[in-house]
Amino acid sequence: MLNNINTMLTDALGPLGPLLALGFVGALLVIIALPALFKKETDGFSKLKAQADQLKATKKSGGPDLRQQTKVDKLERFSTFLEPQDAEAMSASRMKLLRAGYRAKNAVRMFHFSQFALGIGFLVLGVIYAMVMQAKQEVSTQFLILSTIIPGAAGYYLPQYWVQRRLQSRQEEIVSGFPDALDMMLVCVEAGQSLDQSINRVAKESRAGYPALADEFDMVAHEVKAGKERVQVLKDMSERVGIPDVSSFVTTLVQSATFGTSIAEALRVYSNEMRDKRVMRAEEKANTLPTKLTLGTMMFTVPPLMIILIGPSVHGIATTLSMGAGQ
Repeated sequence: MLNNINTMLTDALGPLGPLLALGFVGALLVIIALPALFKKETDGFSKLKAQADQLKATKKSGGPDLRQQTKVDKLERFSTFLEPQDAEAMSASRMKLLRAGYRAKNAVRMFHFSQFALGIGFLVLGVIYAMVMQAKQEVSTQFLILSTIIPGAAGYYLPQYWVQRRLQSRQEEIVSGFPDALDMMLVCVEAGQSLDQSINRVAKESRAGYPALADEFDMVAHEVKAGKERVQVLKDMSERVGIPDVSSFVTTLVQSATFGTSIAEALRVYSNEMRDKRVMRAEEKANTLPTKLTLGTMMFTVPPLMIILIGPSVHGIATTLSMGAGQ
């Protein structure tokens, strides 16, 4: 019976008929299984608690709660499928997106949804492209498989590449603007402002040139205003940014506050160190520039020079040989 089915599919769909049939059956099974994966059971106690909170807020305000969030996250019911169930993996994903600048509550969910959507979308485009090419001309099975799998893999890893690039650019921006921010903070502290006031001032003044650094200082200022302990706020900033220079700065401030030393003196010493590090990074890039230019020089300078120097001689020799052969 299997041979008969194989023969029937080959006659109807061509040599790849069984493979296309298996792919169709697999896609159908995935579509059937998706609702069961996406379905999220709602706890009855959670519903009662939400209704009680809403009723309490309505009675307290004398009307509907205007501050209640009316925008519903449509992906929330798919959280069991789109979010890692392991607490450690979930924390790592959230921290990576936070370092890339995505602070939304559903950032992890949106990231995995984009991976899933782009992977499926590019996979469908690859299948369509493979079928079009097969209709135009005879192509190999390897080409069909690669033209289907490669777009799907590219679509799946595209959000990860985007987040990684954004994380790197954001960290480079913070590193480049951190020495200037320390100098400005030192000036504010020596002028008589408190550390909180100087952080607010630095966040305001560095907004135009270094918005990522300004966002971090703004978050520190808001958390301190909300009543969170300053030492814990600074440690959270160090973990959130993930840059060794910022971690050393936080350690310096925490030690200064613990031992009662002058914050201005600690900032002066550390800002000098940051300026020296920035000069060293610039010198390192300048020293690596000749090495990077060597390959370009060899590829684009040596061949034209050789053509200019040897070309006339080669042409003369070829002309002489052709004349000798003619005689």
